[in-house]
Amino acid sequence: MINTRAVRKVRGKMTFSLLAYDPDSKSWGGVAATGNLCVGGWVLRGRAGTGLSASQGHAPSTMWGEDVLNLMDQELSATEGVNRLVQADPGREWRQLSALDKNGDADAFSGASNADFKGHIVRDGLVASGNILAGREVLEAMLEAMESTGKPFEDRLLAALEAGSQAGGDERGVQSAAMLVVSENSPTLDLRIDWHETPISALGQLLAQTRGSDYRDWLDVVPTASDPFRTPESKNSAKDI
Repeated sequence: MINTRAVRKVRGKMTFSLLAYDPDSKSWGGVAATGNLCVGGWVLRGRAGTGLSASQGHAPSTMWGEDVLNLMDQELSATEGVNRLVQADPGREWRQLSALDKNGDADAFSGASNADFKGHIVRDGLVASGNILAGREVLEAMLEAMESTGKPFEDRLLAALEAGSQAGGDERGVQSAAMLVVSENSPTLDLRIDWHETPISALGQLLAQTRGSDYRDWLDVVPTASDPFRTPESKNSAKDI
């Protein structure tokens, strides 16, 4: 038997996400956190050279997240992709969708049936979205942290997630957190904390682990979209040239 009280408790927690494009590294990055579990699997989708999506809400559609990437693969903009999916879905008012295309253009939709505060903010190369938030200030705090300079792209993504949590309430109201970074020139970074008392802190610790020398050396020889046949031997050969 399902414990409906526990289900209501989980559903009554915030969800917020941010998608960003970094022209310096030519990378697309997204972060998300929620009071439910497995936010990375539910919300974030991405493809190098195509862009990112975040699908969330009271009744989120993972199909929206995949389908908008497919549409952007067909040279539709983020706005065109979002509009096409939203208009075709009679259940759209229960969902949210954000998209960021290969050019860094973004758009979003927030259905009216999601619990307040729900909404999104779109800026150049950025889109923040959420529901059951303390207010619009959660999204503004994420964008402000992301727009700060002097830190690596992944660190700014993590800072945006931390800022959103601090602006929207105690981190204990969040149970899972995730980061997804895609690029044609480096392997995908797909980090997920699926259930934790302090998932954003745990996500930061996991990000730090990916910067250890053994892991970084290994990433330098695995295939990427721009170098799909890369091996340790090919790397060494390139050094010899």
